[in-house]
Amino acid sequence: MYNHFMKELTDEKNWNAIGIATVKIITIILLSIIIVRVAKIAIRKFFDIRMKSPIALNTTAERRYRTILRLLQSVISYVVYFSAIIAILSVMNIKVAGLLAGAGIVGLAVGFGAQSLVKDIITGFFIIFEDQFGVGDYIKITSTEGTVMEIGLRTTKIKGMSGEINIIPNGSITEVVNYSINNSIAIIDVSVAYNSDITKAEKLIEQYLKTLPAKHEEIVSEPTLLGVQNVVGAEVTLRISVETLPMQHFAISRMIRRDVKDIFDRNGIEIPYPKMMVYERNNDQKIEEGE
Repeated sequence: MYNHFMKELTDEKNWNAIGIATVKIITIILLSIIIVRVAKIAIRKFFDIRMKSPIALNTTAERRYRTILRLLQSVISYVVYFSAIIAILSVMNIKVAGLLAGAGIVGLAVGFGAQSLVKDIITGFFIIFEDQFGVGDYIKITSTEGTVMEIGLRTTKIKGMSGEINIIPNGSITEVVNYSINNSIAIIDVSVAYNSDITKAEKLIEQYLKTLPAKHEEIVSEPTLLGVQNVVGAEVTLRISVETLPMQHFAISRMIRRDVKDIFDRNGIEIPYPKMMVYERNNDQKIEEGE
């Protein structure tokens, strides 16, 4: 037994076969890496050219292209590396046909436990086929909210507001809120003091709103002053509605609030603030002080 082992160990033919097999395996691995990288670059170049065409100038086409680009790159990686594994097994004199046949039997036995994986892939296919959301969209899935970074057949990657990456199995996606498909509506509430000239405040706001569409391309149509929304205590709330491009309503809302505040300051429109009333008992004089 020992002599046979030493004979096999020192046999020059065996070492030659091991050396050739090692070279072949390394070559297969290197070729796989090169093929994957070249294919990804070629696909990206192709999509970049398509994106520059007049047909692809709209936002919907751009979303679609980015989504399919990521998916194709992922599929190429799976196919090439799987083929490389099969080739390496063949180099190692492992009968791939028998292995695949055995895998079919094992797969049948394990299939009941892989239902979630199948569900993920089927759901991912329909998400891409129906264009429910795409790469770059801002969406909300249950408690997860953020920008879609990648859509695969099995998982979806979402980047949250603080930079975290959420990886969600497609099979668990049951309800999606997509904020990036249609235009957004900004609702801005502006409060003025109860004793202020409401009519003057409304006219100032309306004059300001008319100038916005020409200055900001994010605003789709002329903003609307809806009027008095609420009267509570010492303040009157005026409501403004603005239609913007998708996901631009946050920045536009902040800008309008800042500008309206400046307009009120220049025109003597008082903004409500907490007040303290002081009464003197001797002469029943009321003194009003601001906090």
